[in-house]
This record gives sequence, structure tokens and C-alpha cells, in this order.
Amino acid sequence: MRVIFNEELKAVADDLDHMVKGVRKAINGAGDALLNQNLEAAQAVIDGDIEIDALEASVVDQCVKLLAKQNPVATDLRVVVSTMRLATTFERMGDLARHIAEAARRTYPASPLPPEAQTLFAEMQAFLNDVADQTVAMLSDRDTKTAEQIITNDDKLDELHKKTFELAQSADWSGTNQQLIDVVLIGRFMERLGDHAVSAARRVVYIVSGFDPSKEPTRDEDTDIA
Repeated sequence: MRVIFNEELKAVADDLDHMVKGVRKAINGAGDALLNQNLEAAQAVIDGDIEIDALEASVVDQCVKLLAKQNPVATDLRVVVSTMRLATTFERMGDLARHIAEAARRTYPASPLPPEAQTLFAEMQAFLNDVADQTVAMLSDRDTKTAEQIITNDDKLDELHKKTFELAQSADWSGTNQQLIDVVLIGRFMERLGDHAVSAARRVVYIVSGFDPSKEPTRDEDTDIA
């Protein structure tokens, strides 16, 4: 029975790894679409979100079956429940990347960002690309050190996000009203991506160490925004 449980849990972990790699691809593609007016990249992110959604449904379904059939206890229960939470977090990250890609597609061939916003959003995107790489590595190795780095470094993205509001209110603003909306929304989507990465990092720490992340609630818990 234990062998069967381990095999089934390994299959779930493989799907979760596949899912987070899909999220990394979506984040990278959304940034390419946003900063380079790459219509093909935008469409690839939008189309690829279907697979991320399907993987989330598969992971959750497999975890429910594990809970029902195997009746795991202690550490095993923590892993299974946390895996379900991670799948939901990654699905939300895929949705956020899709939102950014959709904004880029909607304004193509123009950019949803005015010229003065390009450098700031390029810096935010570079940060998210690094976080996406870290998240893949963290999940693959259950690496708590990488998880702690993701948690600690999120303050940088928060500071960049604040600058998007400062830019939108600046006297130097040259964009249209629609670009003003896009800057605020896309900045929020990117900041939320960082928050969800932090949530995933805390969940990995919980899997490895047993520390309950609910004692340090994150901003992505129980919110209406993906």
C-alpha cells in the first residue's frame, strides 16, 4: 500500500513540476508580448493557459483521490494538501500572465505602455523572470533556501509597483487615458505574480519543515483578484 501511495504521489509531483514550468513559460511570454509587441508570444500565453488550467484540475483530482483512498496522516497529509494549494496558486499565476498577454494583444501593434513606462516595466519583468526561474528550481528540489530568497526579495517588486502609481500621477505623463488604466492594471498583475510566488515559497517551506504558513498570512490569500 505504501509503495502505491508513493508512486501516485510521485505522479502528482510530476504534474505539478510540469505545471510550474508552464507558468514560467507564460510569465516569460507575457513579458515578451508586453515589452516587444510580440503578438505571437501573447497568443501563445493565452492558448497555453488552457493546459495550465487542465493540469491544476488533474493535480487537485489526484490529490482528492489520494486523500480518499490512502487516508494519509501527518507528513503525507501535509504534502498532499499543500500540493493542492500549490496547484491553485500556480493556476492563478497562469491567469495573471494571461491577463498581461491579453492587454498586449488588445493594443497590438501599439504598446499598452507609454514610452516613459517602458524602463520601469522592463525592470519588473526582469524581476519576475528571475522569480519564475527560482520557483521552478525551488519546487524541483524542495529547496527552502531558494524559497526564503523569493520571500525576502519580494520587497523589491513591491517598491517597483509603487513606482507605477507615482508614474501614473506624474506631471510627465504623456500616455492616453487607456494607457493610464493599463499601467495601473498591468502593474497590479505583475505585483500579484510576485505575491503568489511568495505564497508558493511559504508552502514549500511548510512541506519541508512543517512550519504553518497560515501564521504569516500573505496578501494573496482569499482575495478576488487572481
